[in-house]
Amino acid sequence: MKRTLFNREHDEFRTMVREFIAREVLPNREKWDEVGRPPREFFERLGELGILGISVPEEFGGGGETSFKFATIVFEEVARAGVSFGSYTVHSCIILGYLLEYGSDEQKQRWLPDFAAGRLMTAIAMTEPGTGSDLANISTTAKLSEDGTHYVLNGGKTFITGGVTADLVLTVCRTAPFDPENRRSGLSIIAVPKESDGFEVGRTLDKLGLHQQDTAELSYRDVRVPVGNLLGEEGEAFGYLTHNLPQERLSIALNSVAHAEAAMLHATRYVQDRTVFGKPVASFQNTKFVLAECSAEVQAARVLADNALELLDRGELTVADAARAKLFCTETAGRVIDKCLQLHGGYGYITEYPIARLYADTRVTRIYGGTSEVMKSIIAKDLGL
Repeated sequence: MKRTLFNREHDEFRTMVREFIAREVLPNREKWDEVGRPPREFFERLGELGILGISVPEEFGGGGETSFKFATIVFEEVARAGVSFGSYTVHSCIILGYLLEYGSDEQKQRWLPDFAAGRLMTAIAMTEPGTGSDLANISTTAKLSEDGTHYVLNGGKTFITGGVTADLVLTVCRTAPFDPENRRSGLSIIAVPKESDGFEVGRTLDKLGLHQQDTAELSYRDVRVPVGNLLGEEGEAFGYLTHNLPQERLSIALNSVAHAEAAMLHATRYVQDRTVFGKPVASFQNTKFVLAECSAEVQAARVLADNALELLDRGELTVADAARAKLFCTETAGRVIDKCLQLHGGYGYITEYPIARLYADTRVTRIYGGTSEVMKSIIAKDLGL
């Protein structure tokens, strides 16, 4: 099914990303898998090429692009090549929205030039050991110092993507006592510099997949942060998070479709080359039917994701429609990649084959950014149920 989203500028950007991956990423894939993240200079290289800060306003050294289509191209090329850009998605596609929407002019001047250049990497710390998807239950606290010049943070976070790499961590914390009548009140976002006394990066978590994307535990013990690092207004974080979740969830949906399309490509090539009982695996009716089913499912997911992408660019993507896109695309990718792995037989379980890495990398998409069950609750509420 022909796509009409992209123009010549998008095509030129895609070519640049594809050539960069072949030249500078693919040769390092195994090394980065072992280390657990790309080296710091990789992000500076992304900055030099304009990939990292393409949506940062020009006045701060970025590309000034407002369309999310450029990020989508990165997702697709990364999936196609079977590599990873580490914490690129969190940094450029999630956190940037918070800085642009809620950052003061002074904060933008202070952070965005280095953000675009890859000299200042970021992460966002929401999840805690006891919260999961229930952000209203966050217990990390931030209290004003006696002289009112600093916040003092105490608590812990887990599952923080890019937590090891980040120089600045947007930390969701409680600046007012917990109110059981209004659980969503009293939350704020405070940008915590990595070098702050009392801030510690704990374990780097050993994950099933996404081996080139570091995920860490963070701890805060009387961490003093200047009040000038408060993002937006105190106590308004839950609304900020809700406002930015549609783009975050769409990015997960778009990545999932790209991974499913890559799985189809790998499986189709494999069954044409692999011979069983003297015949190509592709010649069996079951193989044809399985891939036909996968093709139809992936096309449906692609149409849904592309439509949501257009809505996002127009500022019309709702929380519920983003939930629909994430739910359908991630569940579809899970089914499709599982079927494509099955067509590889035993080789599908061997990590030197791209399908095995896709299987492991994609499983978490039904969990982070809000679980599939949370997506269903959001959709049901939108239906008036």
